[in-house]
Amino acid sequence: MFGRVRAWSKRHSRVIDAIKLSPLLFVCLMYLESYTAMQGFAPQPGTYVGALGYLALTAVLITPLVWRRDRYRLVFTIISLLCFAQWLAHVPILPANFAVIVALYSMALRDTFRWALAAMLVAELGVFLGLSQWDTVTLSQFFSFSILVVTVWLAGLYSSTRRRYVEGLEERAERAERERDQQARIAATAERTRIARELHDVVAHNVSVIVVQADGAAYALDRDPELARRAVQTISKTGRDALAEMRRLVGVLRQDETATDYLPQPGLAQLTDLVKGAGLPVELRVAGTPRGLPEGEQLTIYRIVQEALTNALKHGGPGVKALVELDYQGPEVIVKVTDDGRGAGAPAGGGGHGLVGMRERASMYGGAVTARPRPGGGFEVCARLPMTEAA
Repeated sequence: MFGRVRAWSKRHSRVIDAIKLSPLLFVCLMYLESYTAMQGFAPQPGTYVGALGYLALTAVLITPLVWRRDRYRLVFTIISLLCFAQWLAHVPILPANFAVIVALYSMALRDTFRWALAAMLVAELGVFLGLSQWDTVTLSQFFSFSILVVTVWLAGLYSSTRRRYVEGLEERAERAERERDQQARIAATAERTRIARELHDVVAHNVSVIVVQADGAAYALDRDPELARRAVQTISKTGRDALAEMRRLVGVLRQDETATDYLPQPGLAQLTDLVKGAGLPVELRVAGTPRGLPEGEQLTIYRIVQEALTNALKHGGPGVKALVELDYQGPEVIVKVTDDGRGAGAPAGGGGHGLVGMRERASMYGGAVTARPRPGGGFEVCARLPMTEAA
């Protein structure tokens, strides 16, 4: 709601500036009756301009203020010249002459210090000239008006400094947000590139071996059955090695690269062992029964739970407890890991990309991962994956 109002005010800044002038305009109209009753009170003959003149002078002094936001220097100049012309015509000070004070505030708020100082000196000169029309002017009266001018000027300078400070904070916050998103994209791209490069190197080599052995087996099938049998065995072993490498690279982004044997990847059956060895008290709740999820999706669920528990142990603080919930009752698998640790109060991480890795794993199966601090304390990681049947 507040954001929409703020956006509307930015689009209609002229209307907002005109509305802000309503108090000054109201005072001017309220003074009209008193002014018409003071016809014989003017300091010099001929200075009384009547009701219509009063309204016209009020209009020409206040109207330029509508453009004070972006043409503050021109507005201050026009109003100052109008006030000077009013002084030359021996017209006494009117409530509309406070327009020069409003224009002075805009100068102090938006212009450089030198121009703002010059505007303040011009306003002080206007105070002196305006009071000089009076028959008796005391020093205290001059100082009272001067203090008003200086106070408005200082208020404009303070608002200008504060506005620049707030704009600087907003700019830094936006830049930090852009950099964080950029780092996340870079991390995701780097992981995809790493997977693609290693898949190409490993799988392309193994597939090449398979093709060569298959050609040899086809050639030796009739002439040398034993040679063909050995070629088929080589094809089987090479295919198994390629499958193992693909599982490591696609399913485990930070797997130990020194292992070369065929090792089955963990799945849903290993979640109980993972919870028991997590290093913190963990409760596992399961709703429904998994309906033959493929091994890759089971590995994704296992790694998401593993990463979430690792983050809870690392950032949750002493005595943290966790809850792992798996829901297989709907059209998708819902994996939720919550803890009662420090949540939003946890110290910033050291630049790891655990959440990025979880999102990458889930996206491979059309799923999504959200991670956020809990309102009552602690942290929550929630993953949603389609309930895919194994082929």
